Amino acid sequence: MVTRGFTGRGRPPGSDERIPPGQHLVGDFPVLSAGPTPHVAPDRWSFTLKVGPKPVKSWSWAEFNALPQTAFKRDIHCVTSWSKLDTEWEGVMIDDILAAASLAPPTDFTLAHTFDGYSTNVPIKDLIDGKAMVALRYNGEALPADHGGPARLLVPHLYFWKSAKWVSGLQFTDRDTAGFWELRGYHMYGDPWREQRYDTD
Repeated sequence: MVTRGFTGRGRPPGSDERIPPGQHLVGDFPVLSAGPTPHVAPDRWSFTLKVGPKPVKSWSWAEFNALPQTAFKRDIHCVTSWSKLDTEWEGVMIDDILAAASLAPPTDFTLAHTFDGYSTNVPIKDLIDGKAMVALRYNGEALPADHGGPARLLVPHLYFWKSAKWVSGLQFTDRDTAGFWELRGYHMYGDPWREQRYDTD
């Protein structure tokens, strides 16, 4: 007989192929942030696309919510080792944001910027073709502030620090420019399936 403590945490049948190495399932939704939670009122919220330092298109909260909305169910994986399956989001796909700006990706790289000064780098190939969105709702309700509301970037196939909370815009960059955690030793890309947690991985 082997006790539960030696077998580890149980997993739902059929979920093993959905959980990257070194991860464990959670039923709740842990809250992790680099600093205090900002509370951004909708009338102060905006989202801006930049090419280098130049703004090329901005939306107010009302204008952004008038863009096409998409429902999105995905598994998410945090670098701190938890995974959560079948999370349900609604928001605006990055493809639709670029289409609304009549903008083809001018470079291969982006920096996501946020209202609290955070940034993270994401290659454009990981944002387009249905891979990522700016999420406005979670589980059918407005996104709460502690999970990045009123809007957060959602790039579910990368470690969750890439899904920047309180997102305020995307900036196209000529090179792969490190963001907040990448400057502090985290991996430049962050693929959960390759356990790319730190710059030495």
